[in-house]
Amino acid sequence: MKKKSICIVLLLTIMVTLSLFNGPLTTIASTNNSIKPIAKTPKYVFYFIGDGMGSSQRQISEYYLQKLTKDDTRKLIMNTFPCSAINTTHSMDTVVTDSAAAGTALATGFKANNGVISKDADGNNLVTLIEAAKDRGMATGIATTTRVTHATPAVFISHNENRGNENDIAFDMLDSSIDYLVGGGARHFIPKNFTTIKDCFGKDIKSKRTDYKNILNEFSKKGYSVDIGLTGSKNFKNTNFKYTKKYIGLFSNSHLPYTLDDYNNNTYDAPTLAEMTKNGIDLLSKDKDGFFFMIEGGRIDHACHPNDAPSAIMDTLAFDNAIKKAYDFYLKHPEDTLILVMGDHETGGLGMGVNTDYFLTLEKLFNAKMSIESLEGSYNGNRNEFYKLIEKNFGLCNLTKTEKELLEKSMAMSDESKFSEGNRYKYDETAMAVTHILSKRAGIYWTSYAHTATQIPMSAIGAGSELYNGFLDNTEIAKLTAKILKLELSK
Repeated sequence: MKKKSICIVLLLTIMVTLSLFNGPLTTIASTNNSIKPIAKTPKYVFYFIGDGMGSSQRQISEYYLQKLTKDDTRKLIMNTFPCSAINTTHSMDTVVTDSAAAGTALATGFKANNGVISKDADGNNLVTLIEAAKDRGMATGIATTTRVTHATPAVFISHNENRGNENDIAFDMLDSSIDYLVGGGARHFIPKNFTTIKDCFGKDIKSKRTDYKNILNEFSKKGYSVDIGLTGSKNFKNTNFKYTKKYIGLFSNSHLPYTLDDYNNNTYDAPTLAEMTKNGIDLLSKDKDGFFFMIEGGRIDHACHPNDAPSAIMDTLAFDNAIKKAYDFYLKHPEDTLILVMGDHETGGLGMGVNTDYFLTLEKLFNAKMSIESLEGSYNGNRNEFYKLIEKNFGLCNLTKTEKELLEKSMAMSDESKFSEGNRYKYDETAMAVTHILSKRAGIYWTSYAHTATQIPMSAIGAGSELYNGFLDNTEIAKLTAKILKLELSK
């Protein structure tokens, strides 16, 4: 080929590339859904987001379930839905998104910079799916296992330039008119002189506010039934939500417990995500105009950050149990219901398979009885006690020479308050050694303590679900949902 021809080819390639990208990280708009007709507008929409849940988290949880039940045919409910797509997750300013930017894309259909809650690059508020659904007269709800002021729930009913401004976000939620709001994070809704009560962990609820605003009282004045802490958790479980109009329930000081910890700790009394989903359905389905219900499995991400495989799996299974509640509702209203299941990003770089070993031995995870978060801080300098602790709670006995060397090294580092290279979040080194030994025994490998930029699977069933297919950006999920529901998002 002549040099001139090569230059022309290169020029054309550059022109095509520039036409696809209006800036370094702008969305490539897909067109494969634009010509497909919408058979019917759904009346009931479930918007499930597994925070940090990539394809590996979904699949390893299914394999774990099969081993646990000794049934190789068992499937996660989310993995049985007939329609599916693969989604990109980059934010406006980086390929590796955070939950605020990813959530903003899923809630509004627009990119944002990392850390930003439903605002555009100029600082303007972006209309969210829940806000648009509320304007159309639909009932709206949010259930999460995190603080309700955390990034993913926050992007649906608040706007802020910084996800860390959770006190402001809590106050912002007063104007949302949301019908049902449940999760953790009571500390951001109570005044700084709040009289201490116990949360669902049995621990004190302590205000994080710097003012005397009692936002829960303001919700009460607006006609909400309000529950808080341990007493609120018990009341939540005994309430018939078919007779409740508006409700806010904040059961913990910060996040709700990991499923693994909750299952193995009799002192905890937190509602499960499935219970929160079921009660939400009872409350929201009374509205003749239908509902939009966002449900987040938020602690999947929290488990994957410190590479905690058992906790990530158990919270993914709990998330799937919540999806089962929505699926039961779908079976009663198949022509009027749309269920969407997605992740916002992948966390931890979870890999199934280590080096040249072609086998996963997930049974090695069965003996885990506590999360790595709960293990952190357990080593107090007594090495014999720590060895007994991890044998009892993780089944780590008969340690190999390599495993013991890793543990001894980690305990020596903890003795000197040192951290290994790459441990940016300064996780407890002894806890990290435990989780990596357990993961390697099971045939699991982690590449990161943070988020990754890998593609995310989604699945769908119900009215309009056929539109969610192919290779989509996360912004397109929100835009398709708005199109199906005939909602107006920001222009």
